[in-house]
Amino acid sequence: AKVRLELAISYFERGQNETALDQVKQALAADPRLAPAFNLRGLIYASMGEVQLAEDSFQRALQLNARDGDAMHNYGWFLCQQGRYPDSHRQFDAALNMTTYRDVARTLLAQGVCFGREKRFEQAEAALTRAYSFDADNPVVGYNLSDVLYRRGEFERARFFVRRINQSADYSNAQTLWLAMRIENRLGNRAGVSTLAQELRTRYPQARETTAYERGRF
Repeated sequence: AKVRLELAISYFERGQNETALDQVKQALAADPRLAPAFNLRGLIYASMGEVQLAEDSFQRALQLNARDGDAMHNYGWFLCQQGRYPDSHRQFDAALNMTTYRDVARTLLAQGVCFGREKRFEQAEAALTRAYSFDADNPVVGYNLSDVLYRRGEFERARFFVRRINQSADYSNAQTLWLAMRIENRLGNRAGVSTLAQELRTRYPQARETTAYERGRF
Protein backbone atom coordinates (compact mmCIF):
# COMPACT_ATOMS: atom_id res chain seq x y z
CA ALA A 1 0.00 0.00 0.00
CA LYS A 2 2.80 2.42 0.87
CA VAL A 3 4.64 1.72 -2.38
CA ARG A 4 1.44 2.38 -4.33
CA LEU A 5 0.97 5.62 -2.38
CA GLU A 6 4.52 6.75 -3.18
CA LEU A 7 3.87 6.05 -6.86
CA ALA A 8 0.61 7.99 -6.67
CA ILE A 9 2.40 11.00 -5.16
CA SER A 10 4.98 10.91 -7.94
CA TYR A 11 2.34 10.78 -10.67
CA PHE A 12 0.30 13.53 -9.03
CA GLU A 13 3.32 15.83 -8.79
CA ARG A 14 3.79 15.36 -12.55
CA GLY A 15 0.16 16.25 -13.24
CA GLN A 16 -0.86 12.70 -14.21
CA ASN A 17 -4.07 12.68 -12.22
CA GLU A 18 -5.75 9.62 -13.69
CA THR A 19 -2.68 7.44 -13.16
CA ALA A 20 -2.20 8.85 -9.67
CA LEU A 21 -5.82 8.09 -8.82
CA ASP A 22 -5.45 4.53 -10.06
CA GLN A 23 -2.43 4.02 -7.78
CA VAL A 24 -4.33 5.49 -4.82
CA LYS A 25 -7.19 3.10 -5.43
CA GLN A 26 -4.76 0.17 -5.44
CA ALA A 27 -3.16 1.46 -2.25
CA LEU A 28 -6.57 1.61 -0.56
CA ALA A 29 -7.45 -1.84 -1.85
CA ALA A 30 -4.38 -3.11 -0.02
CA ASP A 31 -4.98 -1.00 3.09
CA PRO A 32 -8.46 0.57 3.38
CA ARG A 33 -7.43 2.50 6.52
CA LEU A 34 -4.40 4.27 5.02
CA ALA A 35 -5.28 7.85 5.95
CA PRO A 36 -2.59 9.55 3.79
CA ALA A 37 -4.05 7.82 0.73
CA PHE A 38 -7.43 9.47 1.36
CA ASN A 39 -5.66 12.80 1.87
CA LEU A 40 -3.92 12.44 -1.49
CA ARG A 41 -7.15 11.26 -3.11
CA GLY A 42 -8.74 14.49 -1.92
CA LEU A 43 -6.00 16.53 -3.59
CA ILE A 44 -6.36 14.59 -6.83
CA TYR A 45 -10.13 14.95 -6.95
CA ALA A 46 -9.85 18.65 -6.09
CA SER A 47 -7.47 19.21 -8.99
CA MET A 48 -9.91 17.35 -11.25
CA GLY A 49 -12.81 19.56 -10.14
CA GLU A 50 -14.61 16.69 -8.39
CA VAL A 51 -15.68 18.79 -5.42
CA GLN A 52 -17.85 16.32 -3.50
CA LEU A 53 -15.44 13.41 -3.99
CA ALA A 54 -12.59 15.60 -2.79
CA GLU A 55 -14.49 16.66 0.32
CA ASP A 56 -15.47 13.07 1.11
CA SER A 57 -11.82 12.04 0.80
CA PHE A 58 -10.49 14.74 3.12
CA GLN A 59 -13.17 13.98 5.70
CA ARG A 60 -12.35 10.28 5.54
CA ALA A 61 -8.65 11.01 6.02
CA LEU A 62 -9.45 12.99 9.17
CA GLN A 63 -11.86 10.33 10.44
CA LEU A 64 -9.00 7.83 10.27
CA ASN A 65 -6.45 10.22 11.77
CA ALA A 66 -7.96 13.18 13.57
CA ARG A 67 -4.48 14.63 14.22
CA ASP A 68 -3.27 14.68 10.60
CA GLY A 69 -2.13 18.29 10.24
CA ASP A 70 -1.33 17.81 6.56
CA ALA A 71 -4.90 16.69 5.86
CA MET A 72 -6.23 19.63 7.88
CA HIS A 73 -4.12 22.01 5.80
CA ASN A 74 -5.20 20.48 2.50
CA TYR A 75 -8.85 20.37 3.50
CA GLY A 76 -8.64 23.96 4.70
CA TRP A 77 -7.15 25.13 1.38
CA PHE A 78 -9.80 23.18 -0.51
CA LEU A 79 -12.55 24.87 1.53
CA CYS A 80 -10.94 28.26 0.92
CA GLN A 81 -11.01 27.64 -2.82
CA GLN A 82 -14.71 26.87 -2.50
CA GLY A 83 -15.28 30.19 -0.72
CA ARG A 84 -16.19 28.43 2.53
CA TYR A 85 -13.94 30.66 4.59
CA PRO A 86 -15.15 30.01 8.18
CA ASP A 87 -14.82 26.26 7.62
CA SER A 88 -11.38 26.70 6.05
CA HIS A 89 -10.10 28.74 8.99
CA ARG A 90 -11.32 26.08 11.41
CA GLN A 91 -9.13 23.54 9.62
CA PHE A 92 -6.12 25.86 9.48
CA ASP A 93 -6.48 26.74 13.17
CA ALA A 94 -6.78 23.07 14.11
CA ALA A 95 -3.49 22.33 12.36
CA LEU A 96 -1.73 25.38 13.82
CA ASN A 97 -2.90 24.53 17.34
CA MET A 98 -1.16 21.16 17.30
CA THR A 99 2.21 21.36 19.05
CA THR A 100 3.59 18.58 16.84
CA TYR A 101 2.69 20.28 13.55
CA ARG A 102 5.76 21.21 11.51
CA ASP A 103 4.40 23.01 8.42
CA VAL A 104 3.35 26.12 10.31
CA ALA A 105 4.67 28.60 7.71
CA ARG A 106 2.84 26.85 4.87
CA THR A 107 -0.48 26.91 6.72
CA LEU A 108 -0.07 30.52 7.83
CA LEU A 109 0.59 31.45 4.19
CA ALA A 110 -2.55 29.65 3.04
CA GLN A 111 -4.62 31.21 5.81
CA GLY A 112 -3.24 34.67 5.02
CA VAL A 113 -4.17 34.28 1.36
CA CYS A 114 -7.68 33.21 2.37
CA PHE A 115 -8.08 36.21 4.65
CA GLY A 116 -6.98 38.36 1.72
CA ARG A 117 -9.62 36.82 -0.52
CA GLU A 118 -12.19 37.77 2.11
CA LYS A 119 -10.74 41.31 2.17
CA ARG A 120 -9.95 40.83 5.84
CA PHE A 121 -6.62 42.52 5.32
CA GLU A 122 -5.74 43.06 8.98
CA GLN A 123 -6.01 39.34 9.69
CA ALA A 124 -4.23 38.56 6.42
CA GLU A 125 -1.32 40.78 7.41
CA ALA A 126 -1.09 39.13 10.83
CA ALA A 127 -1.03 35.60 9.38
CA LEU A 128 1.46 36.47 6.64
CA THR A 129 3.73 38.34 9.05
CA ARG A 130 3.86 35.21 11.20
CA ALA A 131 4.57 33.10 8.11
CA TYR A 132 7.38 35.49 7.20
CA SER A 133 8.90 35.13 10.67
CA PHE A 134 9.15 31.38 10.07
CA ASP A 135 10.22 31.50 6.40
CA ALA A 136 11.59 34.91 5.43
CA ASP A 137 13.29 33.55 2.30
CA ASN A 138 10.07 32.25 0.77
CA PRO A 139 9.22 34.63 -2.11
CA VAL A 140 5.56 33.55 -2.12
CA VAL A 141 5.18 34.63 1.50
CA GLY A 142 6.99 37.90 0.80
CA TYR A 143 4.91 38.64 -2.29
CA ASN A 144 1.59 38.03 -0.57
CA LEU A 145 2.60 40.07 2.47
CA SER A 146 3.66 42.94 0.21
CA ASP A 147 0.39 42.71 -1.71
CA VAL A 148 -1.69 42.87 1.47
CA LEU A 149 0.29 45.83 2.77
CA TYR A 150 -0.22 47.57 -0.58
CA ARG A 151 -3.97 47.01 -0.31
CA ARG A 152 -3.89 48.44 3.22
CA GLY A 153 -2.10 51.56 1.99
CA GLU A 154 1.14 50.67 3.77
CA PHE A 155 3.23 51.49 0.71
CA GLU A 156 6.64 51.92 2.33
CA ARG A 157 6.36 48.60 4.14
CA ALA A 158 5.02 46.90 1.02
CA ARG A 159 8.01 48.27 -0.93
CA PHE A 160 10.45 46.61 1.49
CA PHE A 161 9.12 43.08 0.97
CA VAL A 162 8.65 43.14 -2.80
CA ARG A 163 11.97 44.90 -3.35
CA ARG A 164 13.70 42.06 -1.50
CA ILE A 165 12.14 39.59 -3.91
CA ASN A 166 12.98 41.58 -7.02
CA GLN A 167 16.63 41.74 -6.05
CA SER A 168 16.89 38.09 -7.10
CA ALA A 169 16.41 37.19 -10.76
CA ASP A 170 15.51 33.67 -9.62
CA TYR A 171 12.53 34.93 -7.63
CA SER A 172 11.31 38.01 -9.49
CA ASN A 173 8.69 37.63 -12.21
CA ALA A 174 6.05 39.67 -14.00
CA GLN A 175 3.79 39.65 -10.94
CA THR A 176 6.43 40.85 -8.49
CA LEU A 177 7.68 43.55 -10.88
CA TRP A 178 4.15 44.79 -11.50
CA LEU A 179 3.38 44.93 -7.78
CA ALA A 180 6.58 46.91 -7.24
CA MET A 181 5.58 49.30 -10.04
CA ARG A 182 2.16 49.89 -8.52
CA ILE A 183 3.75 50.60 -5.15
CA GLU A 184 6.25 53.06 -6.66
CA ASN A 185 3.41 54.69 -8.56
CA ARG A 186 1.47 55.26 -5.34
CA LEU A 187 4.60 56.68 -3.74
CA GLY A 188 5.03 59.09 -6.65
CA ASN A 189 8.36 57.61 -7.70
CA ARG A 190 8.18 57.93 -11.48
CA ALA A 191 11.84 57.07 -11.98
CA GLY A 192 11.35 53.84 -10.06
CA VAL A 193 8.30 52.97 -12.15
CA SER A 194 10.27 53.63 -15.36
CA THR A 195 13.18 51.43 -14.30
CA LEU A 196 10.90 48.55 -13.35
CA ALA A 197 8.87 49.00 -16.55
CA GLN A 198 11.99 48.59 -18.65
CA GLU A 199 12.78 45.30 -16.91
CA LEU A 200 9.17 44.13 -17.24
CA ARG A 201 9.09 44.91 -20.98
CA THR A 202 12.44 43.23 -21.59
CA ARG A 203 11.80 40.04 -19.65
CA TYR A 204 8.05 39.62 -20.10
CA PRO A 205 6.91 41.47 -23.26
CA GLN A 206 3.78 39.31 -23.65
CA ALA A 207 2.70 39.25 -19.99
CA ARG A 208 -0.69 40.62 -19.02
CA GLU A 209 1.11 42.80 -16.46
CA THR A 210 3.07 44.41 -19.29
CA THR A 211 -0.16 45.05 -21.17
CA ALA A 212 -1.69 46.57 -18.05
CA TYR A 213 1.28 48.91 -17.71
CA GLU A 214 1.14 49.95 -21.37
CA ARG A 215 -2.52 50.86 -20.88
CA GLY A 216 -1.84 52.72 -17.66
CA ARG A 217 -3.98 50.39 -15.60
CA PHE A 218 -2.20 50.77 -12.29
